[in-house]
Amino acid sequence: MSVATMRSARTMRWSVFLLLAVAGLFYVKWYPYYGRAFEAAANHSIGKSILMGDAASAPAASWDAALGYAVAYGKAIWKAMLLGLLLGSALQALIPASAVHRALGGRGLGSTLMGGLMGIPGMMCTCCAAPVVVGLRKQNAAPGASVAFWLSNTMLNPATLVFTGFVLGWHWTGLRLALSIPLVFGLGWLANRLAGPGEPIVATPPAEPETHTFGDVLVRWGQIFLRMTVRLIPEYLVIVLLLGAARAWMFPHVGPDVGDQWFWVLGLALAGMLFVIPTAGEVPIVQAMLALGVGAAPAAALLMTLPPVSLPSLAMLVRSLPMKLLVTIALTVVAFGVLAGTLASLLGFR
Repeated sequence: MSVATMRSARTMRWSVFLLLAVAGLFYVKWYPYYGRAFEAAANHSIGKSILMGDAASAPAASWDAALGYAVAYGKAIWKAMLLGLLLGSALQALIPASAVHRALGGRGLGSTLMGGLMGIPGMMCTCCAAPVVVGLRKQNAAPGASVAFWLSNTMLNPATLVFTGFVLGWHWTGLRLALSIPLVFGLGWLANRLAGPGEPIVATPPAEPETHTFGDVLVRWGQIFLRMTVRLIPEYLVIVLLLGAARAWMFPHVGPDVGDQWFWVLGLALAGMLFVIPTAGEVPIVQAMLALGVGAAPAAALLMTLPPVSLPSLAMLVRSLPMKLLVTIALTVVAFGVLAGTLASLLGFR
């Protein structure tokens, strides 16, 4: 293959990837959220709580509860999940690992900052961003940059911050933003420390696609997409069904008796970290709970712990990030939820 042909193929691969990213995010995220922001400003609401709808509590554990939640959740996220799988597989098929490693492979703060900033316009939920993180890791992105990218999709999501301000009040947005910045970049920095300087990023470096024709690259893209789908989606669906059935156990009380006591804050912080919701789903959940008399401290804990991670997203990344790192991320998210609850109580949030 001549040098000119290789350059043309490389330009084509980058163009396809960028077009997919921009057009996909515009269709799935940017344009819908633009309209939703006006809805939030006008109605001070972005919809019903996916956790319990109009009811005062989550439905009792049952197959119907599991299936009902899975269907509602699936309708909310399927486009973003498809886009996440397409982007995660496209990273591996279209973008050379050397390019990803140059941008996001460093173990310093600069690479972590870059990963976090790149995740902000994605605005995906934690599960939909997970396939992209898988792709980043396969292409030699450092743990810190990958973790920062993953968490910034949810915690620094500009649309969700705007929704929070219009629906709950701008003091809630300020609290979330003040804690999200150290959560995202602090855990990114810690990820590189926990991974260790000598730990390989991937088991076997992926083949560089420069010597393949564009048709070969498209075939490889389809193969990677299929492998990722088969590996990630079945376990993901099973866990979502289990969490949908377990809602009544994870959130057993919703009412004025759920006050600012430490055990409520800790319990709901832990439940929020494990549970799975679509993008911005925490906003109507917290709004509904506050309307039912739940204290500001446990509500703040949920606002911080529902979005960044979930049991399904942690399971999706168990082969891409060290287990000790995933456990540390989960526990740190709970700790930040408790901190948010404490600050909301001290500052007199309502």
